[in-house]
Amino acid sequence: MKMKYLNLNLLLLFIVSSLVFTSCKDNDTVAIDEAISTEDAIALTEIDNISDEVDNLIDDFFVASENLSSKGGNPFLSFLSCLQVTFTSDETSNTVTLDFGEGCTLPNGNVLSGIIIMTYTKDTEVKSFTITYTYENFYFNDISIEGTSSILRTRENENGNPESIHTFDIKVTWPDGEFASRNGTKVREWIEGWDTRDWDDNVFLITGNWTATFKDGTVLSVTVTEPLRREMDCSYIVSGILSILKNETTGTLNFGDGTCDNTAIYTNELGEETEIILKGRMQH
Repeated sequence: MKMKYLNLNLLLLFIVSSLVFTSCKDNDTVAIDEAISTEDAIALTEIDNISDEVDNLIDDFFVASENLSSKGGNPFLSFLSCLQVTFTSDETSNTVTLDFGEGCTLPNGNVLSGIIIMTYTKDTEVKSFTITYTYENFYFNDISIEGTSSILRTRENENGNPESIHTFDIKVTWPDGEFASRNGTKVREWIEGWDTRDWDDNVFLITGNWTATFKDGTVLSVTVTEPLRREMDCSYIVSGILSILKNETTGTLNFGDGTCDNTAIYTNELGEETEIILKGRMQH
């Protein structure tokens, strides 16, 4: 009887130990899964870069159109002769179709194809107006973009600069089938270059917050905690800080001191810093 009792105690001890070990192992797995990876940060930045390029095109188009009569000619078309622009209108609104054809190369080397359709009010004397735009078979390099976005555009904010509040709900799909949906709000203040005909002197300060949801279910929520500075003669954001949230894990992405380079510093919630290279599927 004593032997049986002892064996029962050993069996119970083994079962309890196994459960504790399994529980610890599961918790470790969850912690690893919830960590924000370098790949997460790179993919997030890649989507933001694509969005910024398209947003800049639209902003530049409207500034160019407003300067049409005063400067003679359209500076937007002067550096993008491959683009076909079509205007239609009714009693209350204008529709503009930007057709990039099978491939139209921007000054920075990125290639656009397909169509962007923009609709906005006819009253061009108001201080601000809303633009709605959609994508039709549109590609940024070989990356597909679909969805609808809107812009509340202010011709002159309190600093005397053009400003756009972008509300977006888009899907980005890479050639390998990976995709991400992106929705949220972004404010872009055009602080330099809006009064010239040059593309590469355009500079923006960007604030806002948005969410990116990837094919595997990963959700990254982003808030700009220090305005992002985007200079269009550089392929990357040159300064500013993003706060990133993934499940219960947080981190920050610091784009630097204003130098044009393809690096950023990712800091996890433990304060550990990692330099990441801002490149990805969009490189060509």
